[in-house]
Amino acid sequence: MSKTDSLFVTRLYRAKLSELGKAPDASELEATCLSIAQDDEAGQKWCEKNDFPGYTSYASLDDLGWRFPIFKDLVKSLDKHVAAFVRDLQFELDGKKIKLDSIWINILPEGGIHTSHLHPHSVISGTTYVAMPKGASAIKFEDPRLPMMMAAPARKARARKEMRNFVYVEPDVGDVLLWESWLRHEVPMNMAEEERISVSFNYGWE
Repeated sequence: MSKTDSLFVTRLYRAKLSELGKAPDASELEATCLSIAQDDEAGQKWCEKNDFPGYTSYASLDDLGWRFPIFKDLVKSLDKHVAAFVRDLQFELDGKKIKLDSIWINILPEGGIHTSHLHPHSVISGTTYVAMPKGASAIKFEDPRLPMMMAAPARKARARKEMRNFVYVEPDVGDVLLWESWLRHEVPMNMAEEERISVSFNYGWE
């Protein structure tokens, strides 16, 4: 009898922040993100210099959890979700830990995009969603085998999710998504008139 197995599975973790204990209030977190963006002159200059649409604190603030109590609470919540994902991935940590390496704010206005990229110096990457107005961009994940499929035909339009070359995930406010950092992803153009706000982060093996 013939049998087809799935090998080398790509895992994507999705949960509500509140599923593993108390989560920061979404409206307070949104207000804090907007306030930081307004006051962060270094971040604003970096975005302007690098033609980044909207705002990111990626290159300007590396201590959000120390500066702002609500981010300290957010990190505590994220730590629990990352620990659950690490167990699912069945990593052999060899006495080390998966620890937060960086965390930053993303604010995309109408027409803003975040081009395809990965996070090569981390183990786990992810995003939690603070404001997702109607029409805001999903996050798009790319099959990591895609560059090696030179002669393969396209997938059918209604192919099963696990067989597609690209998968779009539409998160809700309060969701957290986690994936292994080698997984290429992007945020297509934000078609909403309002800002799309998220907080992204990386965890490393230390």
